[in-house]
Amino acid sequence: MWSGPRNISTAMMRSFGARPDTVVVDEPLYAHYLQETGLDHPAREEILASQPRRWQDAVAGLLGPVGAQVYYQKHMTHHLLPQVGRDWLAEVTNAYLIRDPAYVVASYAKVRGEPTLEDLGYPQQVEIFRAHGGPVVDAVDVLRAPAGTLSALCAALGLSWDPAMLSWPAGQRSTDGVWAPHWYAAVERSTGFVPYDPAPAEVPDRLRSLVDRARPLYEELAAHRITPQG
Repeated sequence: MWSGPRNISTAMMRSFGARPDTVVVDEPLYAHYLQETGLDHPAREEILASQPRRWQDAVAGLLGPVGAQVYYQKHMTHHLLPQVGRDWLAEVTNAYLIRDPAYVVASYAKVRGEPTLEDLGYPQQVEIFRAHGGPVVDAVDVLRAPAGTLSALCAALGLSWDPAMLSWPAGQRSTDGVWAPHWYAAVERSTGFVPYDPAPAEVPDRLRSLVDRARPLYEELAAHRITPQG
C-alpha cells in the first residue's frame, strides 16, 4: 500500500492487521531513506538500527515468505528514492492510498514548514501506478464509508471481506516501527477509523502553489479510485 504522508496510512495498517490471515510491516524502506538523505528525523538512530539500510536487503525481506496468506506492506511513497530498484514492484500487488493535496499540505505544514512535491509522494505514486496499476482508495471514502470502501478494496485485491477490519484493540503493536512513540499516539488510542471531518483545509498562502502542482497528480489517481460498495 503506497501512501503519502499525513494520511490514514497507520490506521489502514491497523485495519489489515486486524485480519487473522494477515501479517503487516511498517515502512520497511525508512532506514534506507534516512541513510541516503541524511535527514534528522525523530528516532533516526533507532530507525537505522532497526531496519536494513540497503534497499536491496529491505526488498529481499518484502519478497520472502511470512507465514501468512496476506502480507500487508505499509509504504511511504517518498521513501522510494530514485536509486531504489523498481523491478520488485512487478512481484507484489500494488495499491494506493490517496488524499486531497490541500489536506495533506495543510497537515504537513504543521510539522514541517516547507515540504516539496517529492515529500508529498504524489510523483512516486503516479510513477508506480502508471507502470503497474492496482486499486486506488481515497482516504475520504474510507472515513465516510469504511465498510463499503474496504470491502470494495478487498474485492479488488482478490481478498475475502472481513468485518474485523473495521475495529481493533487500542494500544501498541510489536509490528509498529520504532518511531511509533513520536507519531502514533492518536492511532494507539484508536479502536477504529475516526469519523470523517468535512472542515475545509487551511493551506498557508506560501504553500498554495504546492497544492496546485500536486493536484493534477492526485486527480490522475483519483480518477481510478474505488467506489464504495453498498
